[in-house]
Amino acid sequence: MPTTTSPNDAIVIGGSYAGLSAALQLARARRRVLVIDAGLRRNRFASASHGFLGQDGRAPGDIAAEGRAQLLAYPNVRWLDGTVARAETQGEGFGVALDGGHTEQARTLVIATGVVDELPAIEGLAERWGRGVFHCPYCHGYELDNGRIGVLAVSEMSMHHALMLPDWGSTTLFLNEAFVPDEAQRAALAARGVTVEAGAVARLVDTATVELRDGRRFALDGLFTMARTHIASPVAAQLGCAMDEGPTGAFIRTDAMQGTSVPGVFACGDAARAAGNVAISVGAGAMAGASAHRALMFG
Repeated sequence: MPTTTSPNDAIVIGGSYAGLSAALQLARARRRVLVIDAGLRRNRFASASHGFLGQDGRAPGDIAAEGRAQLLAYPNVRWLDGTVARAETQGEGFGVALDGGHTEQARTLVIATGVVDELPAIEGLAERWGRGVFHCPYCHGYELDNGRIGVLAVSEMSMHHALMLPDWGSTTLFLNEAFVPDEAQRAALAARGVTVEAGAVARLVDTATVELRDGRRFALDGLFTMARTHIASPVAAQLGCAMDEGPTGAFIRTDAMQGTSVPGVFACGDAARAAGNVAISVGAGAMAGASAHRALMFG
């Protein structure tokens, strides 16, 4: 991989909330920062973002666009729209190659690529993702207004969703042949007032109405499910970053300062934790950016 003729102090791979936050810390430390972004925010399907102080209820794209505009007001920041195909160690720094062959080099890297959701293969579910079908009660539960809530089971882990959601409305757990609750689990569900339906789900219609294969329909105001996830870019694996296995998929292992197992490489956002949340991602991004700056100062 050839080196660039205009080196950067830091390259941030991923320009969503975590990446923007990391880049901002580095920009304010007067470091030369390059952000490379593929333009595929995880929450691009949702009409509103909730739970982020000062931005509650705002369109996710508007939050990201304002963050990008504020970041690019710093003259020491560059932005490239594109996908990083490869990253590797180069001497005391790192090189990255974009699709199409363009290459860049930096002394530190921040990986903020996010994850890709692998949704249950049920007719009508994908097109309702982020609108009538959700994964985070804290992000979308309040807006259901104590209404009718469903949980689509994908494994025994769906017990977590089912036991949480009664705080946001009347909850029905659709087992969909994913698992069979044992006696203790059924008692826990009953104690929380959760109704259990054992039939297989055929499709979703209307806002979030569940239709079982036996023809019965359950009109709901919202449905929650746990998608499997995978990290949206191979760069962490290419660099040899250690991974941890979470309840929905692997994520990049980081320490308290967002450092990975590879010196000089930091990670933040959904790719570096077992759960997704805009506010948490912004906080982790700020830590990653500050830590990358410390690495530039002190090694």
